[in-house]
Amino acid sequence: MKLFDGGRAPNPRRTRMFLAEKGIEIATVPIDMAKGEHRGEAIAARNRLKRLPVLELDDGTILTESIAICRYVEALHPDPPLFGRTPIEIGLVEMWNRRAELELYLAVGAVFRHGHPGMAVAEPVQIAEWAELNRGRAIEALAMIEEQLSANAFLAGAAFSVADITAFVAVGFMKAANLDVPDDFTHVKRWYESVRERPSASA
Repeated sequence: MKLFDGGRAPNPRRTRMFLAEKGIEIATVPIDMAKGEHRGEAIAARNRLKRLPVLELDDGTILTESIAICRYVEALHPDPPLFGRTPIEIGLVEMWNRRAELELYLAVGAVFRHGHPGMAVAEPVQIAEWAELNRGRAIEALAMIEEQLSANAFLAGAAFSVADITAFVAVGFMKAANLDVPDDFTHVKRWYESVRERPSASA
């Protein structure tokens, strides 16, 4: 199989971190998103949405969406478990991954897409008001994560999981969106530094 990778973009990074945590290497096809290569025929023929990452299996099956790819890899290589092992762990990981993605990750993405001058070419219309609204939503989501991390080492409890990967990538993406973690969010900062020290963070 081979992975069509988009470099520093958040979704490809999520997938690479997940693979690194699993200790798995997959042949990679680098795609330069800054040059718009993800909109070319090679990706369009595999993903009509023209987004990355794309995993092409040996039999030609195509998997897109970073979490779908991660779930496929987890099914093949269950250890270490990044989606939980027991029913309650699985439920908590799913809950916090969804919260991290829907409340924080998407809000930061909206700020970046509608507020960063460099994204004017990619967006049909940039809506400054939408970017500003999502600035507040991102901080609200961080406040929820701050509260959770005040009593837990990681987002879904005691064990590192895919929820931490999603939240970590989202917090890292805040810099590009010109967003800062509030100074008093000490638990988020502690957690972020602990994740940044993991070898997978540099994947």
